[in-house]
Amino acid sequence: MIEQKIRIGITHGDINGVGYEVILKTLADNRILDFCTPVIYGSSRIASFYRKTISSLENVSLNNINNASDIHTKRANIVNCITEEVHVEPGKPTEEAAQIALRSLEAAVADLKSGKIDVLVTAPFNKHTMQSSRFKFPGHTEYLSAAFGVKEHLMLLAGDAMKVGVATGHIPLSEVSARLSKAQILGKLELLNQTLVRDFGIRRPRIALLGLNPHAGDRGLLGKEEEEIINPAIIEASKKNIIAFGPYPADGFFGSTSYRRFDAILAMYHDQGLIPFKALCFNSGVNYTAGLPYIRTSPAHGVGYDIAGADKASPDSFRTALFTACDIFKNRKQYNELHANAGKSADAGK
Repeated sequence: MIEQKIRIGITHGDINGVGYEVILKTLADNRILDFCTPVIYGSSRIASFYRKTISSLENVSLNNINNASDIHTKRANIVNCITEEVHVEPGKPTEEAAQIALRSLEAAVADLKSGKIDVLVTAPFNKHTMQSSRFKFPGHTEYLSAAFGVKEHLMLLAGDAMKVGVATGHIPLSEVSARLSKAQILGKLELLNQTLVRDFGIRRPRIALLGLNPHAGDRGLLGKEEEEIINPAIIEASKKNIIAFGPYPADGFFGSTSYRRFDAILAMYHDQGLIPFKALCFNSGVNYTAGLPYIRTSPAHGVGYDIAGADKASPDSFRTALFTACDIFKNRKQYNELHANAGKSADAGK
């Protein structure tokens, strides 16, 4: 039996950023069609604008459709969910671009829920201009968690050098300490461990936790969160058969390359984890939302207004996001099948 190719839904993000450029550069390699069916949610007119603006994209071909039910499995498809004339202004954040980014996201999420696509890869949008009566979220991660009715989620950055999750996400630095608790960190640890096993195929993950304070608190001298919150969470995690170590001082941990000894790292706040990650994995890094019932990845970079429309954007991170979504889909399917068979065997033995 021929296995069905994975149907990858792709949102176009901010049309004035590098979204269309990295998407089309990725799809310019027709070998991608050997293992997946790309489905862009956007506008054939906007795609045409970028094909004309960027000479290296002029030969990229798209199958224009109005519904994902009509996808061509041997071509890259674009669902025209934006049908009106749009003013494209590369490098400029505009309200129109934000509204169009949201419509692309809403259409893709609806089709993901209905089974018309298998996974979702999102191009970046501008978090500030996106704010409206219909979108009151710090970013994709929080929006998708709400859309799928998920309370616990984890932002996980995955690259060749490391995987980094964050205990707190898109919140002000001044609120980080108050948001941390033993139960909250333990929940993130459980979610991280689960996704490493199920989605990345790591049987017994080793996870490092970073401290919140300089020198990981220096035994309470520079802060007590390590002694009162993080350490107790690690002890509790070990009782749940989770292999977790720390808390480690963040500077020495990355400076000494200790991160290489672990399958993943749990940072306490956004920049603590993302700065070293992007320093080492900027072009190949992928943002993955763990904890969702569906698979969503994105490139680890932003809208890139400074280089939009100039044929300078690298498609490497977006391409890796697409590959990673496919790999996770296969890993999760295999995991679910193995556990379903194990359950049947257990029932048969009763």
